Amino acid sequence: MPSDPYSDDASQEDTQQQSKVKHSNTDTANGSRRSFFSGLGRRSFLSRTSVLTAAGVTAGVLSPLLSSTRKRNIAQAQSAQDAAAAFDNGAFVQKAYDVRVQAAKLELDQGIPPHPTNGDEERYPNKIASDSRGLPHNELGEVDLGAYNSLTNALISLNPADFENVILGGARKLVSPIGPLAISLEGPNADQIANPVPPTLDSAERAAEAVELYWQALLRDVSFDKFNNNTDDPNVLAAVEELNKLSAFRGPKENGRVTPQTLFRGSVIYVDPSDPSGGTTKYVTPPGVTDGPYISQFLLKNSPYNTQYISPLIRTALPGNDFLTTYDEWLLVQNGGSSGRVINYDPKLRYVSTVRDLGELAHIGGALFFGALLILSGAAGTDPLFSGIGAPLSPTNPYNTSRTLTPGIGTFATGYFQTLLLLAPSRAIRASYWRKYYVFRNLRPEAFGGLVHNNLVNKTQYPLNRHILNSKAVARTFSKFGTYLLPQAYPEGAPFHPAYTSGAASIAGVQATILKAAFDESFVIPNPVVPDPNDPTKVIPYQGPPLTVGGELNKLAANYGVGRTHGGIHWRSDIAAALAVGEEVAIGILRDEKLGYLEKFDGFTLTKFDGTKITI
Repeated sequence: MPSDPYSDDASQEDTQQQSKVKHSNTDTANGSRRSFFSGLGRRSFLSRTSVLTAAGVTAGVLSPLLSSTRKRNIAQAQSAQDAAAAFDNGAFVQKAYDVRVQAAKLELDQGIPPHPTNGDEERYPNKIASDSRGLPHNELGEVDLGAYNSLTNALISLNPADFENVILGGARKLVSPIGPLAISLEGPNADQIANPVPPTLDSAERAAEAVELYWQALLRDVSFDKFNNNTDDPNVLAAVEELNKLSAFRGPKENGRVTPQTLFRGSVIYVDPSDPSGGTTKYVTPPGVTDGPYISQFLLKNSPYNTQYISPLIRTALPGNDFLTTYDEWLLVQNGGSSGRVINYDPKLRYVSTVRDLGELAHIGGALFFGALLILSGAAGTDPLFSGIGAPLSPTNPYNTSRTLTPGIGTFATGYFQTLLLLAPSRAIRASYWRKYYVFRNLRPEAFGGLVHNNLVNKTQYPLNRHILNSKAVARTFSKFGTYLLPQAYPEGAPFHPAYTSGAASIAGVQATILKAAFDESFVIPNPVVPDPNDPTKVIPYQGPPLTVGGELNKLAANYGVGRTHGGIHWRSDIAAALAVGEEVAIGILRDEKLGYLEKFDGFTLTKFDGTKITI
């Protein structure tokens, strides 16, 4: 297989097709169709289109591109001109129209699920449980209600001019509240995916998530090789001990308990579509996420890129780069200011090997899944710089059994999947940000840390669960920093948009799902490695159970999402819910793409984050 994803050639091994479980639109609850999208005239457009019955659309999509007369003409064609004349251009254009209409009708029929909230915005008139960073606050960090109302008024009116009248507290601007209102032409619209409600401010689950974040901050400079069940690191063991005392902690476990091997690893949360309250949820650990090394192989291997390669070595922060640990700095940032402090970087590049390293990788973001695609599609070889792993394309790829054809960028080759990989993040971000602004407006961990600090120092009575106020992690934070604020890995703290759901994790979810649909998930990754504990500028061979493409893609998604919690800017539930959102967006995009193929194709088969196999 060529390492160039733009190549029109892509050979694959013939592999046995996996068993299929059909993905149904009934996976998402059909709730009320009330939404601001209803005013955009979609239904009225469909009602004016005569071909829009399900039978009519399907017939139009499946109709042949050639009439019987033109088929006879092709049989007699002696030249390219004859063949061109035989092609039914009108039928081709009609098919394009019908496919687009069918995709639109599928989305319309999917309906809109309920979007309940956790009630915190209404519960607290001072908005202490709602994201308000960037707006003006008083000395306790409580938002000016007039400023908060100026934002919610704009979110209700949907008038771009009203967003220009939001009252800010400083020079920093709010991030993209209008963007999620864009209509996606591929996959579901932003309001068509069900979500669980986030934990309430006073809940034991929110306290457990906060305890985990304080431990992540305390363990930022611990190497991941200490995150195993034979660890001798006392701080890792202390974190495990405290989290095991919290019955509401929802992270990965072994035999019902947090272990060093499962500590800080990723999870995904699904909502029960039959429960309109959003309260019935299922936390899962995706296959592969707790297997082997903490860091995915796709963050430890070179990505071959034509005659170049992309190195996995990163620029990372030196120990001691922790921010918003003084009250004045914290309040300045809540009000939309900048502290003026910067990260001091390690001059030596290295592999991702500590909690701080992964937090910094997630801080910058970038084309991590494009790199994974290059590694997957790059030809296997002995050159450590330019070799990929030669992963075969999915067993369901229709070209696997062709005697005469290979796929191209138009369909089914690695270059084609690259186009979907680069399109999908914008669609996932729309879905994630719509939840941030138009449903939940949930507070960020740094703001929660201010509530903790004020309760313990200024004797405020904010309704926080006792587990966070009595936490060993919080006490150790005070001993180290002289504050109960949650130390941030980034000078600016969190970006200025609400916490739930995580935009970064939605991107990870959508891109991981597309790659699982494109490649053979069961393929075992050859020559796996881990960072050298004695010298993180090098890697050494990994010794342990086999690591598969599907498992390491799940781990890559978890790494990227949880890396944001390592930075202190997201809750576990933000990440867990967003991975499921991204997955659902990817399924919708792949479903819509499938409508337009001429190849004989039974559908994309992949394993969801909850371990179930589906065929789209």
